[in-house]
Amino acid sequence: MINDIQYKKPSISTRKDITEQIRKLKKEKNAILLAHYYQIPEIQDMADFVGDSLGLSQEALNTNADIIVFAGVHFMAETAKILNPDKKVILPDLNAGCSLADSCPPDLFKKFLKKQPGHVVMSYINCSAEIKALSDVICTSSNAVKIVESFPKDQKIIFAPDKNLGSYINSITGRNMVLWEGSCEVHDIIKTEAIIKLKEENPDAKMIAHPECKAVILALADFIGSTTALINYTVKDSAKKYIVATETGILHQMKKNSPEKEFLIVPSDEICACNDCPYMKMNTLPKLLNCMEQETPEIVLSPELIEKAKKPILRMLELSK
Repeated sequence: MINDIQYKKPSISTRKDITEQIRKLKKEKNAILLAHYYQIPEIQDMADFVGDSLGLSQEALNTNADIIVFAGVHFMAETAKILNPDKKVILPDLNAGCSLADSCPPDLFKKFLKKQPGHVVMSYINCSAEIKALSDVICTSSNAVKIVESFPKDQKIIFAPDKNLGSYINSITGRNMVLWEGSCEVHDIIKTEAIIKLKEENPDAKMIAHPECKAVILALADFIGSTTALINYTVKDSAKKYIVATETGILHQMKKNSPEKEFLIVPSDEICACNDCPYMKMNTLPKLLNCMEQETPEIVLSPELIEKAKKPILRMLELSK
């Protein structure tokens, strides 16, 4: 785990000063701040747009800003750069990576593809630019089923890099996609025992889960969906309490949208009632201010890689309309 996860909030006066400086810089530099639902609350609250991978991709594609400040992880900022090669894309911490993206090295994936000829390559957006460039189409957890069902039933498909999401899609669509053996450490670490314990202690709660969780976890869920779908479900559903099997950051929007409801995150261990992504939590307000002042670290990709990786992303966005 990364030490930055032990993030300590700046004082209220310091936070106010930093946020004011960031807002001023956004206006001066014609910059847009995009943030994922797993970011710390302070960053979510000052973002121009907060969303899941699909929403962030759509927002990045349509922005008129000169600078895209991406409060998320590296592959997300790469996606924004791929969609906006002429814009400057900056990330508060260049080391904010992704365990799922890291689980699929491009050189090994190339060898894997050679052993599976005649397959369409469908990759989850949580992957590197190099993996996207090797793919025929990209998907997110919110549109994965729709993308799969756009292909004929007899079309052979390779799905990478998340085996859990791929397995879930297979179960929903009746397909038999060939799966790359990758996973997200935040979702893969969730234990059945922790959920059963929470269910026993909270019999009035509904359990909701992200499809990056293992099948045994999803089998216990009352609802399965992307981060946006999970939030929307808790807004519209009549229950007053929810057990949430995903990253802790999502609770901020859930509580804002439904302050009268109670949300219990499935803990990753017995030390704290949380399940934080160490990479997502590397982005902090001071780092965000610094990257906007210095306009660095910047995401830089070769024109050739951008051209190859852009096609499957645009195909996804077209199919998602």
